This record gives sequence, C-alpha cells and structure tokens, in this order.
Amino acid sequence: MRAAVLHGANDLRFEEVKRPEPGPGEVLLRVHRCGICGTDSHIVKGRFPAPNLPLIIGHEFAGEVAAVGAGVNHIREGDRATADINIACGHCWYCRNNQKLFCPEVRQLGVHGHGGMADYVVVPARNIYILPATMAFDHAAFIEPLACAIHGQKRIGIEVGESVLILGAGPMGLAHAALSKQRGAGLVMVSEPNPERRVKAHDIGSDIEFDPSSPEGLEAIMEATQGRGADVVIEAVGAVSTYGQAFQLVRRGGRILAYGAAATDAVVPMRPFEIYAKELTIVGSYAGTYETWPAAIALISGGRFDPGKIIDSVRPLSDVGAALQSLDRDKSVVKVQVQIA
Repeated sequence: MRAAVLHGANDLRFEEVKRPEPGPGEVLLRVHRCGICGTDSHIVKGRFPAPNLPLIIGHEFAGEVAAVGAGVNHIREGDRATADINIACGHCWYCRNNQKLFCPEVRQLGVHGHGGMADYVVVPARNIYILPATMAFDHAAFIEPLACAIHGQKRIGIEVGESVLILGAGPMGLAHAALSKQRGAGLVMVSEPNPERRVKAHDIGSDIEFDPSSPEGLEAIMEATQGRGADVVIEAVGAVSTYGQAFQLVRRGGRILAYGAAATDAVVPMRPFEIYAKELTIVGSYAGTYETWPAAIALISGGRFDPGKIIDSVRPLSDVGAALQSLDRDKSVVKVQVQIA
C-alpha cells in the first residue's frame, strides 16, 4: 500500500509498504481522508516524541472497514468508521480511573504506532466508532481534533456569560472559538496575526478579532474587557510568546487553558508570584478520549459544528511532504486534509 513514512527528523518519504492485516480483536480500516495536524509537523521536525521509527504518520482519519479480525462481531466490512487513536492497557490505576491518557503503556496511532496517512490502518476494535451513513469523510476526519477541543473545553469549564480569549486562529483555535460560543460565552475574542484567519474566526463564532502584531492589538484586548483581561484565555498556538501573553491577558482570578503543543524543550519565563497574587487557575489539555468522541460525532452529524468552515485545502497522499512545508510558509491556509481513497 501507499504510505507517508517518517524515517527520521525531516525525512518523510512517500513509499510503498506492506499492507497490514488485522489480528484478533482488530479492524483494518481503508482510509478515505486524513487531516494534517500541527502535531504532525512537530513529529516530522523531531520536536515531538515519536519513539518508533520508521513511522506512518497521521492521526485524524476516517474511512470504511476493509476487514475484521477474529472475535470482532459488532463491526462489519463496509461500515464507515473512525477511531480513537489512544490505545491503553485498560487495567492500570489510570485506566481504571478513566484517565487512560496517563496510562504508562498508552500509545497513539500516528505518534507511537502506524497511523492513517496510508491506504490502510489497523485499529483495535474497541477504539472504533461507527459513523452515521450521511456523514461525509472530510467531516469525519475532523472528529479527532474536535474531540480534543471538547476535552479542553470540559477541562477549563467555560461558564455562561464569561469572556474568552483564544490565542491563535489555526484549526484548533477556530474549533475553540465555535465551542466557546456554543457553551454560552458572552464575549469570544481571537488574537491572530494573519488577516485571512481572522476572517475565518469571525465566520465561525468570534465576536472580536485582534492583530497581536500591531502596537494596539494587545491594548485593544484589555479595552474590550474593561481593563480586567479575559475570564478565560486559551493558548492554541504552542509558542513561548503566546504562552507569555496568556499570563498578561487573563484577569485576576481568571483561568488559562494550556492547549497548544509547544516543543518539548520550550520554557516559558514566568513569575510564580503572579500566579499566587492573581489566584490564577492553569489547566492543561492533551487529547480527547472517552465521551469526547461521541460528543464530537453528535455535534458534526447534528449540524452544530461545521468542519467545512475550517478545512480549506485537499491534497493527494503523494503531496503530504509538500503540504507540510506549505503550512509552515503560508499561514492563510488553515486546515489541509489528504484525500486517500
């Protein structure tokens, strides 16, 4: 089969590899669509841990069941499906306390094991979610990132009427803008230097957009909150500079959601006294799992969340390397998906 295979830092190759076969309790999924995530870029550049090389990247995928392994009776060939990429042991302390992301044995498809940037991917049957017959594969391939954003929203607990500032209008920043509005935020603000992305933010639910690269940008955010700062700040970039801004722009007694995936060796200068004196709450959010997956499916299938407002580029599998490079150069492009089947 065809696959995008990472052999080392900045060594991503489009090549032919052996098609996998599902073992007992597994499902072979024929991939139709796979999204490119910012984490994929970090993995390819060697900035995000991917310990098992060579690796087929890709963790935002959807397709149809091509085969099922022994003992799988609730899934049939031809079913339209996607998969929770987080595979855990199921019996450790964390798993038994519904925190499988912290399982010592957790692995993620496309990060620790082969993912969906290929014609086929093998997934444990317990991780499969059957899709509504009417859901398009491009929308279905956005279930994973939406589930991640839902998890972050649940972690930070936005209340009705609160002001929310989202730093960054990439795919996840846009998802947070839409979800914040749906959760009843009274004021949704987005800080984003790229003008095309600011337009997308407004279209998807932001009330006010700011350009942080302008001298007046950060001041305008404070003015919009009567000088207090936002009740909730969501960092959705993963950069040292924007994490620093989060501390500047959150109000006293406010909350920060650390959502953007920074490089593993990145360090943010901060003053512990500021956290202490402002009584800040800082919450991390790593990935979506459990109830966030059916929630994401329900929002998309029910028309409450439209991935079409975020997906703005479709490329063939052979162009994955070039697509990753173009995302670094052209910030007017927000979300690239790869058409595979």
